[in-house]
Amino acid sequence: MKVTATAIPEVLLVEPTVFGDDRGFFYESFNAREWREQTGLETTFVQDNHSRSMKNVLRGIHYQIEQAQGKLVRVVVGEVFDVAVDLRKSSPTFGKWVGDRLSAENKKSLWIPEGFGHGFLVLSDVAEFLYRTTDFYAPRFERCIIWNDPEIAIDWPLDGNEPLLSDKDAKGSSFTAAELYR
Repeated sequence: MKVTATAIPEVLLVEPTVFGDDRGFFYESFNAREWREQTGLETTFVQDNHSRSMKNVLRGIHYQIEQAQGKLVRVVVGEVFDVAVDLRKSSPTFGKWVGDRLSAENKKSLWIPEGFGHGFLVLSDVAEFLYRTTDFYAPRFERCIIWNDPEIAIDWPLDGNEPLLSDKDAKGSSFTAAELYR
């Protein structure tokens, strides 16, 4: 496994060691000992989630203001553009975002720590997205910042298409009005 810090150092890009031949491939998608050695993080995951979305579906920017969730995310079918937004007011990268393409083909994962918002845009016809979380889903603490907030200014690769949004995501808060972390 190769772990690389992104432009926001706490957000990590994880590339597994893949063993493959003409029969297929094998890789460890998670190994707690190697994770700890490579990242220095003592992470306990308590919930695994699996979503399926169609092309141009945009989910996010989601976070829980209490019971904050760290997320280790990856794609097992298709491709997404995955984004983490720093929502920690005390951080030098507050309000900044990083994004990367995650796909079944490249097998990359992204570590999004507690204190960050998360979203993704489906680039393929369909995508199946897996994420492990460090805390349980708590709907009463869930918050959403609008995907196209001009202050955050995420450069979504929409290629002229309109994103497909849930009602919740379409009604997301502006960054300036959002409840954020300290």
